[in-house]
Amino acid sequence: MISRYQSLSNTTKAYIQMHLSVLLWGATGVLGRGIDLNEALLVWYRIGIVSVSLFLYIKFTHGKLLVTKTQLKNLFIIGATLMVHWLFFYGAIKYSNVSITLSLLSSASIFTALLEPVITKKKFNKAELLFSLMAVGGIGLIFYSDENAYTLGIILALIAAFLGAFFNILNKDIVTQLSSSVVSFYEIFFGFLILTVLMPLYIHLFEPVKLLPNTNDWIMLFILAIACTHFTLILSLNALRYLSAFTLNLSINLEPVYGIALAFLIFNENENLNTGFFIGTAIILLSVLLHSYYSRNEN
Repeated sequence: MISRYQSLSNTTKAYIQMHLSVLLWGATGVLGRGIDLNEALLVWYRIGIVSVSLFLYIKFTHGKLLVTKTQLKNLFIIGATLMVHWLFFYGAIKYSNVSITLSLLSSASIFTALLEPVITKKKFNKAELLFSLMAVGGIGLIFYSDENAYTLGIILALIAAFLGAFFNILNKDIVTQLSSSVVSFYEIFFGFLILTVLMPLYIHLFEPVKLLPNTNDWIMLFILAIACTHFTLILSLNALRYLSAFTLNLSINLEPVYGIALAFLIFNENENLNTGFFIGTAIILLSVLLHSYYSRNEN
C-alpha cells in the first residue's frame, strides 16, 4: 500500500492529502461543540498545544526554523488571519450549531473565486466562479430558514468563511518557499502569541464562566490539536504545493458533509438531514468532481 502510494504522481498525492485533511476537518466542529469552553479559550488552548507539538516535530525531524524577515512578516499576518478565522468559526458553533456553521463555511469557495484574482493578479476565471455558484446553490439547499433563531451564528460563520478564503490564498506563495511544518509552526505560534496578549482583555470584557478545561475537555482538545490541526495543516499545505487555493477551498465544501453527519449522530442535529441536505450534498460533490476534471484538462 505504501509503495503504491509513493508511485503516484505529486498531483494525485496532493488530492489524497487534501481529501484526508478535509475529512479530519469535518470533525473539528463536533469536537468544538463538545468542549465546554467558549470560543476564545477553546482556540487559545488548541493553538497552544499545536505550537508545542509542531515545535517538537520540527526538532525531532531535524528541521530548520530559519526564515527571512519578509517571510516572518507574511507568516505573522497569515497566522493572525488563521487565529481570527478560528475565533469566528467556533463562535458561530456556540451561537448556532455545527450543521449551520459547516454549511455556510463552504461559501469560502465563492470568496476565493472573487478574491484570488484581485490578490494574486491572476486572470479572472469564469469557470471557477460557476463551480463556486454551484457549491453555494448546494449550501442553500442544505441550509433552510432558521426563523432568525441563529442570526448571529450565521453572520459569524460567513465571516469565518471569508477569512478562511484569505488564509489559503495568502499561503499559496509561502508554502513554495518553506516546509509545511515550518509554515504551520510559525502561523500557529504567532496566532497563539497574539491571542495570549489579548486574552486578559477578552476575559475582562466577556467574563467566561469557565477558564480551565476538565478531563473530558483535555481529551478532546488534544484530539482537536494533534489529529485535526497539526496533522491536517501539514497535509493541506503539502497539497497546496500542487493544487490551487481555489481547488483546496472548493474541496473543503466536503467538510459539511462529514461534519453534519457526525453532528447528526452525536448531537441529533437531524433537522438538516432532509431532502434538501441530500440534494445539496450531491450538488457540492458534483462541483468538486467537475472542478477536478476541469483542472486536469487545463493542466
